[in-house]
Amino acid sequence: MKAWRWCLLVAAFAGAGPGLAQQKPEDAIRYRQSALFLLGQHFGPLAAMVQGKMPYDRDVATRNAALAETMSKLPWDRFGPGTDKGDTKAKPGIWTNQADFKAKADRMQAEVARLAQVSKTGDFDALRVQVGETGKACKACHDEYRNK
Repeated sequence: MKAWRWCLLVAAFAGAGPGLAQQKPEDAIRYRQSALFLLGQHFGPLAAMVQGKMPYDRDVATRNAALAETMSKLPWDRFGPGTDKGDTKAKPGIWTNQADFKAKADRMQAEVARLAQVSKTGDFDALRVQVGETGKACKACHDEYRNK
């Protein structure tokens, strides 16, 4: 790639951070909801496989786990000021107990990252265990910080 294209690409990404601070709260809410929805859509087939609701397919498992890992990194900076009101199921504790919320989010991301690694091994029993651990991490946050 030519040098000027690299400069343009770097400039585009460098400008993305400050733009986030100017994002409207309703857009931030929609973004984080979308990321978490997609995370669930990619975790679902893994859970279905280990529960025997769909046949195990290593390639499908690996692809979904990798996409879930990517999605698990996206929503967290969208829980900023002003995003506690509006069309959201987020509980106020997210903003009053940010350290615990961050710890739970970090744990979930770590479990999803392990899930992505385990899925590559083709070891179905290990996948079953890791899907369970990942589900527990997701549930811990939902139980504490998400309205039904």
